[in-house]
This record gives sequence, structure tokens and C-alpha cells, in this order.
Amino acid sequence: MSNDTGAAIRSEKLARLKPQILKAPALRARRRRIEWMRLSVQLLSLSIVARIGIRFVQWTTRLAAGDLSAQRPAGVEGFLPISSLITFRHWVQNGELSRVHPAGFVILALAIGSGLLLKKAFCSWICPVGFVSETLATVSQRLFRRRLRAPRALDWPLRSLKYLLLGFFVYSIFVVMSAPEVAAFLNSPYNRMADVKMMLFFAHITGFALKVLAALVLLSIVLPYFWCRYLCPYGALLGLVSLASPLKITRTASNCIDCGLCARACPAHVAVDRARRVHSDECTACLSCVAACPVPIALQVETPPWWRRTVRPAVFAALVLMLFYGGIQVAKLSGYWNTEIRNDEYRRRIADIDSPVYHHNQGQTAPDRPGR
Repeated sequence: MSNDTGAAIRSEKLARLKPQILKAPALRARRRRIEWMRLSVQLLSLSIVARIGIRFVQWTTRLAAGDLSAQRPAGVEGFLPISSLITFRHWVQNGELSRVHPAGFVILALAIGSGLLLKKAFCSWICPVGFVSETLATVSQRLFRRRLRAPRALDWPLRSLKYLLLGFFVYSIFVVMSAPEVAAFLNSPYNRMADVKMMLFFAHITGFALKVLAALVLLSIVLPYFWCRYLCPYGALLGLVSLASPLKITRTASNCIDCGLCARACPAHVAVDRARRVHSDECTACLSCVAACPVPIALQVETPPWWRRTVRPAVFAALVLMLFYGGIQVAKLSGYWNTEIRNDEYRRRIADIDSPVYHHNQGQTAPDRPGR
């Protein structure tokens, strides 16, 4: 096709789509509306996580003081991904859900479910680490006056790291560990106190751990979304299952004016402007590309081609909330949320938390004995 022919086709398309193209004020208003919608969900999730953390610290303090009436926030188990994955293995193999940390399993299952149905929406709408990464990416853009990204020759090898980490955990848990070892771990003193051990890790964080966190923060400014894009095995898992998601960002070429704004807006650097349906495992369904498109009918979240229906951003946000937080409410109502561990057991174990049976390399598969 000659340049003159291409220009003529483009002019004809622009003339046909002119009534659909949003003027600058309308486009800005639409972009802000979608951005604030997602930010509201992120802040809601962040506030819930912060409240869980504060309540958990208060619970352990009251237990140590002898108050057995304190209520433990089960949502803290969302920060026990390894325990949750081993619980998942136990459930797949035996059809039985361990009641040691059931909330962690529920959160993992809902995150996987959201990946299967709503791409990696968990990462960009719910995950507090994703929110922190996004905030650091904003800091990076303001510092350097542009969006930094790794060279392609470096980006591809780095992106494989999170899949290698995921493969290591899956192989270790689903292949190396035997069924008796899985059961032993779930009921071990170490796992039963994994939530308290996690809190103590951050309460008495070592200098080395602080240096690692500082390095991740700096790397996330130099290479935005460093943790999420290159190291997060959770994101790798959701990226794989998201390939099966029926809802995807879909570009209608006949309505596209080839402005490239969608690709420039994508934080994952997906070539949205060249795709018909975005299948990329890096797409987090943040809707930044949809918000940036000046022709709303050109780029939308849609169901599969055989049942082509558009999902409006507000409806997508509602689906994210309903699936994740609605799923948690269902788990609570069905009794699959709170741990079987009673406060008196927690208090007894906290008093003995420095015992070797609660150390990772000694107590993770040690048989539990009464009194421990």
C-alpha cells in the first residue's frame, strides 16, 4: 500500500469516526473517572490490609497480656503464600481443606479465580504490593520526566525470573514433597505459628532485610514495577492462568485511529495498538489503555468473539469487588475462614516462640506434640 493510499484511508476513517472522537476535556474527564475508580478500589484494599495488620498486632499484644477474648483477624493469612500453596496441594490431592490457615487458601483461590476470569486484575486493583509498585513508578516518572524501561535484551531474561521462582515453588511443593510431608508441614509447630513468625520478622527486622527492601525500592524507581514484572511468583501464576480469561482488552481496528496512546499508557509495555485482543500474560487489566483511548468504541473490555459483549469499566470494577470480597464473605458464611487454632494454644506457643521447633529449618516438618 502506497503512502498516499494509506493517508487517504486514514483521512476517510477520521472523517467517519469524527463524531466518536472525544475532545480533550471529555477525554480527560473519562480518563480521570476510570483512574479514580481503580484508585478507590486500591485504597479500599490498602485500608483493609492496614486494618488487618493493626488488629493483628493488637491481638498478639492482648494475648501476651493474658486476654483470651481477643479476636484474631484471619485475613493476615493472605501474607502466607507458601503455606497457602501447600494447603492448595493438600486440597487438590485429598479434597480436604486444612483448617490451620484456611483464609490464606481462600485468598489464594480467589486470586487465581480472578486471574481465570478477569486477567491479572488482582495485581492492579487489589494487591497492596502492586499499589506500592505503581506509586514508585509514578515517583520514577516525576524524577526522570519520562517512563523508564529496561532494554528489550535485558527485559526478556529478567521477566523469566518470576517464572523460574514459581517453577521452583511448584516443583518443591507438588513434586518433591510427599503427601505425608505435606500433612506434616501443615500441622507442624512452625506452620501453626507462621503468622506470628511473620509479624515478628517485620517487628524485629534485620539490617540485611532492610537493605534488601531498600534495594527493591531503588530498583523499582530505576526500573518501574521491578518486583511485579521480574520477581513476583504470585504474579507469574496469575499471568499464566490469565491466558484463559474470557475478558480481554479488545481493539476494533475499523474504529481505531492509530494514535498509539493506548500503548504509551500501558504500564506493562504491551503493544495494545497492534493487537486485536490482548492476550499478554503481563496485562493486569488496569484499564489505563482504555482510559487513554480517544475513541471509546475502539478499545474496550470484551467477552470472547463468539459472544461479543462489552464490559464497561464500572461493571469491570464491580466484578473485581464482587469476586474477591464477595468470595471472602461466602467463605466466612460457610465456615471456611477462621483457623482451628484457639487463642489459648496461640498464647502457649507465643510464650515458647524461641524454641527450635518454630525455626524454619528445624520445625517446619517436626511432629507436633501437646504442650508445644
